[in-house]
Amino acid sequence: MIIQKEITLKPKARGFHLVTDEIVLQLPSLDNISKGIAHIFIKHTSASLTINENADPTVRSDMETYFNKVVPENAQFYQHTLEGSDDMTSHIKSSLIGSSISIPITNGGFSLGIWQGIYLCEYRNNSGPRKIVVTIISE
Repeated sequence: MIIQKEITLKPKARGFHLVTDEIVLQLPSLDNISKGIAHIFIKHTSASLTINENADPTVRSDMETYFNKVVPENAQFYQHTLEGSDDMTSHIKSSLIGSSISIPITNGGFSLGIWQGIYLCEYRNNSGPRKIVVTIISE
């Protein structure tokens, strides 16, 4: 069986945000799946998805600090800046982390580790809602 659903994540401030619960709440059919895999894809070039620490919020702030240092705004060599100083940096950060993740499904839920959660990595200073596509393949 294959299920595919486009869902929308609420707008978030710039930074790294746990969105596991927000995604699960929009996937009521997840409860009926005993074994499978979910592929989660973000339909934007200025944000990413990743899996990381879900307990200590300093991990999320450290991630933001690190990426801002590695990919600084206002570098003189950026040419793609029509939408602001966070424009090109958002594309670079998105390419570094990636646009999709895959998660096993077991007994109606994501098989994440006890300290794992899904992050929306928001790189824009003023973004809107983010659309993601969840494709579930199951028995």
